[in-house]
Amino acid sequence: MNVAEWIARHAGLTPDKTAIRFAGRDVSYAELAGLINRLAAALAASGVRSGGCVAYLGFNSPEMLALLFASARIGALFMPLNWRLAGPEHLQMLEDCPPSLLFVEPQYVAQTEAFRNALGAITLISFGPATDGWISWADFCRRADHSSPIDKCSDENTPLLICYTSGSTGKAKGVLLTQRALICNAANSTDMHDLTANDVILTTLPLFHVGGLNNQTTPALQAGCSVVLHAKFDPDATFDAIEREGITLTVLVPAQLDIMMAHRRWAGADFSSLRMITTGSTIVPRHVIHAVHAKDVPLVQVYGSTETCPIAVYLKAADAQRKVGSTGKAAAHCQLRIVDDRGADVSRGTTGEILVHGDNVMMGYWNAPQATAATLIDGWFHSGDMGHQDDEGYLYVDGRSKEMIISGGENIYPAEIENLLIESPDIAEASVIGRPDARWGEIVVAVVVPRAGSMLTGEQVLNLLEGRIARYKHPKEVVVVDALPKTALGKIRKEDVRKMVTHADISN
Repeated sequence: MNVAEWIARHAGLTPDKTAIRFAGRDVSYAELAGLINRLAAALAASGVRSGGCVAYLGFNSPEMLALLFASARIGALFMPLNWRLAGPEHLQMLEDCPPSLLFVEPQYVAQTEAFRNALGAITLISFGPATDGWISWADFCRRADHSSPIDKCSDENTPLLICYTSGSTGKAKGVLLTQRALICNAANSTDMHDLTANDVILTTLPLFHVGGLNNQTTPALQAGCSVVLHAKFDPDATFDAIEREGITLTVLVPAQLDIMMAHRRWAGADFSSLRMITTGSTIVPRHVIHAVHAKDVPLVQVYGSTETCPIAVYLKAADAQRKVGSTGKAAAHCQLRIVDDRGADVSRGTTGEILVHGDNVMMGYWNAPQATAATLIDGWFHSGDMGHQDDEGYLYVDGRSKEMIISGGENIYPAEIENLLIESPDIAEASVIGRPDARWGEIVVAVVVPRAGSMLTGEQVLNLLEGRIARYKHPKEVVVVDALPKTALGKIRKEDVRKMVTHADISN
């Protein structure tokens, strides 16, 4: 099956039903199917073939989703870019996997122009007015008028999504997900949420994340639901949608829930239409779980990653009160193992590394065979996360063996920041860690050692990162110290650095 057939099927069965509600307009299944077919023809007329790549930079929109399905229709790869990143980070991804076409929303045209000369032969399409060297969205769509008939991709093993996730070395890696992975993930989501065509889904998470795209949004379109899509998260708009749109399901990460809980509308908000709220991306604080449950709405956790599309483990609504803090059991179409450092399965109650197997697991990292071989072993995805199962087989995530920081649902790798900091002639050493935070899950803390004679301030350290990496990766705190704790071999002791931070003076 080609995933574009999901939309075509519902266009035949319920053509007038709203598929996507966005910014005051309703897009029916028939209209969405027509747009997908037109975009697929325009892509083909632009020279995009099976195995080609199409990139998108902008907020959530029906057009973004239509481009995903149009790419699936012809067997092309869709690359959604994280709009929160800085220009140099986008350029790194575009150079790693050059697309034929790059679609850019107006607010990111100037940022793209700054590195345009390094893009080579990429065709630039703007959703706003076309400037020199760009073509407009309308002109692109008109290319369909001159397209020859196109062949539909029929191989479910064809890569469809390339989503970049920062690597532990500081370089982003492109995760390749096939059409089969999205099909399997949709089946997992349907089981997790008891999803039916009667559900109304609210999507506020960015679609460049597999969590926003695939936890509920693409499964909802597979099931024939209506999706209320927001360009980006806004607490008032979220309250309005839940209270006025008959929302039955939504995904809200802990950082979003914290913002909503602190809002004046939380106490009196009417959540009676909701069957459940799904959350995840980081360890969920108990106070968040209890606050949602106090509104008579089950809060269900999902566990996974970009590499698992993302649904790998989940809690169902019936278990939400009974298993507070658990991420649930293996997804309907997944297998789960907890292993020790020798790869042997551990007993119930014992912490080990979380491994996942299933058709939803990535086919590998783009142009990174060594990283793929180290992560995918005999078909099992080695997550680097640590967890244990209780006597009933419910998973509890205990922490991460990798050094990744998750702040507000965003993955941040210390090495990426450290590599930039030590470029400064004023910094001798740098170590970046995550510190627990009630609102964000973790915040980024930079611990730096100035070079002899340098009078370094926290503000100066932050200025070194300005415009080079996304704002959400910037340290919230800077600690200036005389030396960093090291092993006998000169490796920085991260755990000792964390202890230092609890006692050190904060410089920013």
